[in-house]
Amino acid sequence: MEGAQVAEDAVVGDGTTVWELAQVREGAVLGEDCVVGRGAYVGPGVRVGARSKLQNHALVYEPARLGEGVFVGPAVVLTNDRTPRAVDTGGALKRAGDWEAVGVTVADGASLGARSVCVAPVRVGRWAMVAAGAVVTADVPDFALVVGVPARRVGWVGRAGARLLPDLEAPGLWECPETGERYEERVAPDGSAVLGHVDAP
Repeated sequence: MEGAQVAEDAVVGDGTTVWELAQVREGAVLGEDCVVGRGAYVGPGVRVGARSKLQNHALVYEPARLGEGVFVGPAVVLTNDRTPRAVDTGGALKRAGDWEAVGVTVADGASLGARSVCVAPVRVGRWAMVAAGAVVTADVPDFALVVGVPARRVGWVGRAGARLLPDLEAPGLWECPETGERYEERVAPDGSAVLGHVDAP
């Protein structure tokens, strides 16, 4: 749209819309049918998969990687610096080459709620949902629903986004109340809980 800033070497897929005051930096790649909202920022070299939405004023700093069908809510921030400082120990202004950027990875279908923050380096798993205002400081499992500061898992969500309900007759199985899809919870080698898609109705 008129008023958007898109670098000459950025790649913008067919059907993708970049709204006014948004900035897409050098070497960024946006897949097909994406929406980049008003005032959003996409850093140099960032990759955004097809059919993803970056809502107004979302800030996606390099070297972030977003899968397909990712939702990034209004004013979400994906950071890229473990130890941010404006100046070095001698008081000189730090430049791009004075620190190592680290990225956030958001897998296919995941959603980041309004004003949430992902503190790099972290990975948000497939179809996971980060609640509005949450601060993600550790990896989020596939299908997990996380809330709070720091974010912690409070449940599971399915591909439709609805919170899954436990199957009272089959411990470890969960069902989507909207689609009837079923999921199985199991223990990973590290002792954490993980969820896998089992079947559709």
